[in-house]
Parts: sequence; structure tokens; C-alpha cells
Amino acid sequence: MIALAAFFVSGCGRAAALSSTTVTTSASPTTVTTVGCSTGRVLSTWGVRRLAEQTVVVPVDEADVASVTSEVAAGVGGVILLGASAPSNLGAALHSLASSAPDGIAPFVMTDEEGGVVQRMANLVGSIPSARQMGASMTPAQIRLLATGLARRMRAAGVTMDLAPVLDVDGGQGPNDQDPDGTRSFSADEKIASADGLAFAAGLQAGGVVPVVKHFPGLGGATGNTDVTPASTPPWSTLKRVGLVPFENAIDARIPAVMVANASIPGLTRLPASVSPTAITGLLRNQLGYQGLVITDSLSAVALSAVGYSVPEATVAALESGADMVLFDADPGAVGSVTKEIVSAVASAVSAGKLGVPRLVSAVTHILKVKHVNLCPTG
Repeated sequence: MIALAAFFVSGCGRAAALSSTTVTTSASPTTVTTVGCSTGRVLSTWGVRRLAEQTVVVPVDEADVASVTSEVAAGVGGVILLGASAPSNLGAALHSLASSAPDGIAPFVMTDEEGGVVQRMANLVGSIPSARQMGASMTPAQIRLLATGLARRMRAAGVTMDLAPVLDVDGGQGPNDQDPDGTRSFSADEKIASADGLAFAAGLQAGGVVPVVKHFPGLGGATGNTDVTPASTPPWSTLKRVGLVPFENAIDARIPAVMVANASIPGLTRLPASVSPTAITGLLRNQLGYQGLVITDSLSAVALSAVGYSVPEATVAALESGADMVLFDADPGAVGSVTKEIVSAVASAVSAGKLGVPRLVSAVTHILKVKHVNLCPTG
């Protein structure tokens, strides 16, 4: 197993002296006593809609990041860059975008920079081999070095989070509609997939970019691509011996963030894992003891709509199930309206008693921890 350097930062540390401080939220300033201060306690003073905004990641074309300025100004927790060629001024555009974030809490800037056929900004950061090519031709040390250089170039362009590496164990011919992984997987051998994938994650982290391992609990060998059809993983009896192994090792290595798949798991849950309390709270949180950030795969996937979930409904179900942040897809002109629908659905779920405020506070606490944001006064 490859050990990653500890990523998480502590909360408030030792208690501050008795005093008060003003914490600005989107609703109104709130005075918070600093004795026993924690980010979670401060978050409990935020309004529900403000909390809900932070759990949302909005999609944006990397050539027009300013188009989501209003969403960032409202407090969304992340933006995901889409496209195939990034503009040369991306870093400056992202810096300007982040400056509109309330309370100075910048959104994660995410992209899918896996290598091979899945790269969004190769023109800025350079092309790298697919995971399968890396697994077949490079040592873990070489993979780590490659990922470190990649991350430094991504960070220079304003990107702070990579939705990579893929830890799925797969030897298929994809990625395609039948096999979502294929060459995105490092190996059909779970030990190689684990060692190489965690080396890539460690390299990203060393270069200043947050890695997100995916797709928990293992999408290799799935019956189809969840973007276009409902699909299931291999049976739980098989998955826990093979596909789950790299994720168990990632958790042991204190990986900062995990993406949950949209596939169901025969023998564990009939629901897509991204909206399954059995998969997220039961397996990931309780059984495996994961305390980091949990992000869903895109809730716009056919795997969810085919079983009756709209994006806002899927968001509420994902948050109820233990996820912290949600991804979705939308045409540029619809991003704003979908974001508002998501936030309204979350607020309505809280009002109806379906979703508790403590669950939202927990989610945003996980988000801010990875962002290195401490809401307590220091000094």
C-alpha cells in the first residue's frame, strides 16, 4: 500500500479566550462565541439555503467560466470545467470568478484530468498516457512523479481538484456505452490498480491538487455505462473481494475525497450507490470508517432518471444518504435554473423534516475541511 501524506487540517485547535466575533453569512451577520468554537458550530448559524449552495458543483465551459459568476456569488461549493481545450487566460478568469465568492470561501475548481481520452486541458498542462498505459509501462514511483508535474501545471492554471484517479478494476475495451472504464482503469488486477492509482493520487496531492478517487465502491465490470443506462456492478460477494480493494486502501491512506458511482450493487443495494444510504452511510462511512469528502457522480445520469429521480430529487436523496457534494450536467443556459431548483429542493426537504440541518452542517464541514477553511477566529 502507498501511504499518502495526511491531508486534513485540524479544526479550531485549543479553545480561544472568551470573546465574540462577527461571522458574515449570506443572510445576516451572526455573533458567535469563540469558546469551544468549531467550524461545525459556526455553520449551524448559517441559513439552510446557504448551506445547500455549498453542496452544489455547477458545470461550466472552461472557455466561459464567467458565465457562472452569479452561482459562485450565491455560494456554490464548486465548479467543474467542461470542454476539450482550455483558454490561455484560464487562470486569470478563475481568479476573477473566485473573487465573487461570499465570505472569501472560493469554490473548488474541478476537472477530469485522468489521461488518455479523458483530458479537459491537455493544451495547457500537456497530454499524459491513459491509466491503462501507465499501469502497463510505468512503476508507481514514475506515475507519482508524472502526476506531481501534472498537478503543478493544473494548479498554475487555477484548478484545485482533479476528479481522478479511477480506482476501478477493469480490463475491458472502453470507455464506451457498454464499459464506462476500459483504458481509464490502471489494471484488471486489483493490487496493481490500487498501487498505481494511489501513486497518481499521491502525485496530485504533492503538486497541490486535491485527488478524488472514483467510482466507489468499484465500477469495473459493470453491466453498462450509467451515463446512458441503468447499470449494476458485479455482485457484492465478488465486488468486496476485488473492486472494493483499491478503495479500502485509499481510505487507509487517508485520501481526501471519494466519488460515488451511479450503479447499483446486487446483494448490497438496489438503488444507485450515489443515492443509497446503504452504500454511503452504511458501507463507506460506518463499515469502512471513511471521514473525508464524498462527492456524487453526475446526478443527471440516465441511471438516475430511469428510476424516477430528477436532479433536485436525486440531490436530496444523495445528501440524505451521506454524500456531501453533488455533480450535475446541464446546458449552459439552464445551469442557473437547475442550481436554484436544487437549492429549493434541499430547503423544502429540510422544512418537511425529510433532511436534517445537522446532515447539511456535516456535509459542509467536510467540504470546508478539504478547502482548508477554518471559520473560527485565530490568534
